[in-house]
Amino acid sequence: MTGAGAPGASGIIQSLRATDERQIRIVGVDMDPDAYGFALVDDAYTVPAGDDPDYIDRLVAIERQVGADVVLPLTTAEIEPLAANTARFEATVMVSTAASLAVANDKSQLYEFLADAGFDAAPVSHRVESATAFTDAVASLGYPDVPVCFKPPVASGMRGFRVLDEGTDRLTRLLETKPDSPVTTLSEVLPILSSGDSFPELTVMEYLPGMEYSVDVLAMGERVGPVVPRSRAHTRAGISFGGTVEQRTDLIEMASEISRALGLEYNVNIQFKLDADGVPKILEINPRVAGTIIMCTGAGANLPYLAVKYALDEPIPPVDIEWGTRMSRFWQELFRTPDGEPFQLEPEPIHRFAVPPSVAEQ
Repeated sequence: MTGAGAPGASGIIQSLRATDERQIRIVGVDMDPDAYGFALVDDAYTVPAGDDPDYIDRLVAIERQVGADVVLPLTTAEIEPLAANTARFEATVMVSTAASLAVANDKSQLYEFLADAGFDAAPVSHRVESATAFTDAVASLGYPDVPVCFKPPVASGMRGFRVLDEGTDRLTRLLETKPDSPVTTLSEVLPILSSGDSFPELTVMEYLPGMEYSVDVLAMGERVGPVVPRSRAHTRAGISFGGTVEQRTDLIEMASEISRALGLEYNVNIQFKLDADGVPKILEINPRVAGTIIMCTGAGANLPYLAVKYALDEPIPPVDIEWGTRMSRFWQELFRTPDGEPFQLEPEPIHRFAVPPSVAEQ
C-alpha cells in the first residue's frame, strides 16, 4: 500500500483489516520516514516520490522482496507512473489503464469526453493558457455578476482551486475567515497568475452552489460493483469530515455510466456538485481509492477489500448498504519515543448515549 502517510490511509487500513474472510498482511510505503501509517501496517519501507525516476525501480524491488499479491496506490502522483509500468510487477497493480487515466485525471479532457459521449454531467468550462483567455473565460461565465471557479486541469485535493466572487466582503474575509479560504477576486489573482515566466494552464468553470457528493465506485471495466454516494457536508482542505451515505439513484446511475464509458477499474471516486437548479454536475474523478472511503465500509460496503478481491480475480459478493449512515471524523495522535518507537494513548471507548431530539427527528 503506497502513501502510508496519506490522510485516508488509516481508514483504508481499517477497512482491509475488517474482513473476516482472510488475514491480510499490509506493507506500507511512503516517502516520509515518519509517515503515521507505518505504525499501523505490518511492515514499512521508504520510497522516492511518485514522479521520481527511481520510484518504480524501488517499488518493484520491495514488491519482489515481500511477495506482494497486489499493489494498492493511495496517491494521485503515483497512479500514472504505475499504470505505465504494470508489466514490471509480478503483483496485480490496482490502477486503470494509462489511456483511461489520461482522461480521468485531466479535468478539461474529462469535460470534453463527457460532452462528446453525450453526458449532461459536465459543467460549462473553458481551458485557458493566457491572461487574456482567462479574463475572457471568466467574463463569459458571468463574472462579476456571479461567482466563477478555476483550478489547474491536473491537481488533487483543493490545490489551486479558487472561487472568484466580486461580492465577497474583503474585510470580513480578512478578519473572520481562515487563511485557507478559496474565495478571492479577479483583481487579486490576475497579477499573481501573470507573474510567472508563462501563464499557467487552467480550467475555468461555472460555480456550483449546491451540496457536494462523493460517489465511490467499484469499477470493473465494462461492469461496476457497488456504487455508494455520500454527501460532503463538512470538508477541510478537500477532506470530508462529516457526511451521510445517501441512496441517490441519479448519482449511482450517472457514476456507473461514466465509469463504464471510461473503462476504469478498481476503486474510483467521482465527485459531483449540484448546480443552482439542483442538477448534479461532475467536478472531478479520482481514479484511485478515496481518502474517506471508510464511510462506505461503515455503511456496510467494504469497497477497499472488494477491490482487492477483484484484483485477485475473485467473485464479488452482494453488499447490504445501510443507507442514511452518518460519519463524523476526528483527529487521532501518533507519538514517537525519543528513540523513534511509535505509540498511541489507549483510546477511550465510545459510549452509547441518547440521540438529541433534533438529530433523531431528521
